[in-house]
Amino acid sequence: MTQDDVDELRSHGFDDPAVHDATQVVAYFNYITRVADGLGVEPEDFIRPWGVEDDRAAPGQE
Repeated sequence: MTQDDVDELRSHGFDDPAVHDATQVVAYFNYITRVADGLGVEPEDFIRPWGVEDDRAAPGQE
């Protein structure tokens, strides 16, 4: 992350605490994804990949 990245976030209304919080969340997800990959965890079959349409009804929407 560079100063230009921070400046871009600030242009969208992020203050320092918001930049900090977003960085923490992104870093946590990055960490968890790497741990899961390293352990060979397979994705759940009920979770659709991003951008893939599904004709099945959502739970409770049958």
